[in-house]
Amino acid sequence: MNVSARNAFKGKITALVDGAVNAEVELTLPGGDKIVAIVTEGSVKSLGLAVGKEAVAYVKAPWVMLLAGAADVKFSARNQLAGTVSVLRKGAVNTEVGIALPGGTLVFAVVTNEAVLELGLKEGVAAVALIKASNVILGVPA
Repeated sequence: MNVSARNAFKGKITALVDGAVNAEVELTLPGGDKIVAIVTEGSVKSLGLAVGKEAVAYVKAPWVMLLAGAADVKFSARNQLAGTVSVLRKGAVNTEVGIALPGGTLVFAVVTNEAVLELGLKEGVAAVALIKASNVILGVPA
């Protein structure tokens, strides 16, 4: 299956916290990086989500926010993935930014060219990808 989401993170479910309406699902990627998703309990049942099961977390690049430099603000985004800028592909209006995480995972964001300048993003610069857990879509092998 092909999807339009730029980020597709394959891993294993390492934690699942059930709630009345939603569940929090932690996916650990091969390099040890982690992605957390919030899904409905209906999705937990229909997808057969359970600790130890393989899954894929999909995140569209425009849903990824970027942070660079020291932050004196705390964020509600559950996924705060620190790494190093390793890819910059500039377009007419936007730039695709790839952040390499310590475990080897690449997270892609699409931000305006102006944001790249304001944040001082260049290859080798430390940056954080912020992804709300509710923006992570889970899939499982058929």
